[in-house]
Amino acid sequence: MRVKRGKVRARKRARLLKHAKGFMWRRKNVYRLAKEAVQHSFANMYIGRKQRKRDMRRLWIMQINAAARAEGMTYGQFIYALKENNVGLNRKQLANLARTEPESFKKVIETIKK
Repeated sequence: MRVKRGKVRARKRARLLKHAKGFMWRRKNVYRLAKEAVQHSFANMYIGRKQRKRDMRRLWIMQINAAARAEGMTYGQFIYALKENNVGLNRKQLANLARTEPESFKKVIETIKK
């Protein structure tokens, strides 16, 4: 007896083409091209999730550096002073403070300068 795969194949194809929605040219509706494009997009999504973490850290460092320089310190001096004074704020929290509450950030700098 032969195996008929009509429903299974159609569902598999539909699921893959759903992931390819929004792709350009024939990659969005030709199964053979969409399959390869979706595989590459999944690989790039994985890479992108790792890169986002790096990018956010770089952004926080830039924001902290700008705020620290406004108060007469470099980023390196600021982080060193934080570690010396056992201040337990991470870069995300510090960048958020510098951006949303500059007065609080100034107080942090005053405490570590003493």
